[in-house]
Amino acid sequence: MIKNVVFMGTPDFAVGTLKALIDSDKYQVQAVFTQPDKPKGRSGALQMPPVKSVAVSADIPVYQPVKIREAKWLDVLRSLQPDVIVVVAFGQIIPKAILDLPPYGCINVHASLLPKYRGAAPIQWAVINGEKESGVTTMRMDEGLDTGDMILKEIVPIAPDETGGSLFDKLSQVGAHLLIRTLEQLDEGTAQFERQPVISPTAYASMLTKKDGQIDFIRSAREIECRIRGLDPWPGTWTIFRGKHLKIWKAAAMDACAASGNAPGTVCTVTKNALYLQTGDGVLSILEVQPEGKKRMSIDAFLRGYPVQEGEQF
Repeated sequence: MIKNVVFMGTPDFAVGTLKALIDSDKYQVQAVFTQPDKPKGRSGALQMPPVKSVAVSADIPVYQPVKIREAKWLDVLRSLQPDVIVVVAFGQIIPKAILDLPPYGCINVHASLLPKYRGAAPIQWAVINGEKESGVTTMRMDEGLDTGDMILKEIVPIAPDETGGSLFDKLSQVGAHLLIRTLEQLDEGTAQFERQPVISPTAYASMLTKKDGQIDFIRSAREIECRIRGLDPWPGTWTIFRGKHLKIWKAAAMDACAASGNAPGTVCTVTKNALYLQTGDGVLSILEVQPEGKKRMSIDAFLRGYPVQEGEQF
């Protein structure tokens, strides 16, 4: 019978699942393992990970290993005697000794329809790649990177205007109740395990950096629009205009074609409230931007403060 649970997770995505466990009358969260506090902002003041904030509010013991592989953490976990360890975006590779410790194993909540999008940023890459659907998979972890046996899945359609942030919120909620269903099936002995293929049908969903946000106008308008949505809210997409960074928060790929001969990134049409840029394939309508040192603004507000001429280059 599953009663005692150890939770391992760090970011906002893991918060919903932790709260679902805390609110359940079936399970006792004995401890939370999360990443160390990190400095933030110019002051450098340490900030707790979101999961730690929830655990502290619920009076749950918190451990913050720099390296979970250190032998002392295995000793701590043995003393806790968990029936199962729940892992949601913990941020460290868990060694085999810990994977094998709890009777019901380590159960992971992963934000993709495995075996698609194994890796650290499956939500953003699904939007960037123009997928029509995403979802959540629970699995029993093994030593590979998101390669364990799958237990339950739930599909979530990706809306035409979906952003990385909005999909993040949807999948976080789905992951919370899917984890509870998974634990119930494990407890009842009805869980079915499906082995994953060795090779994923998609590229590894690697961690994103600010550099990934630079727009390459050689790409098609559709690809750029998907990247803008996928990288909202972090790290955001950007280009250089008149020598300064300009973030682009919202845009739409257009069916219309610009006049032939325009280089990618060229302003092909500009009106009082519209700005169209040539791409490698098609035209991109810019809808919302953020000039360096300014707030986000609609394109008409931007054009009032920054008169743009046809032929200018982004």
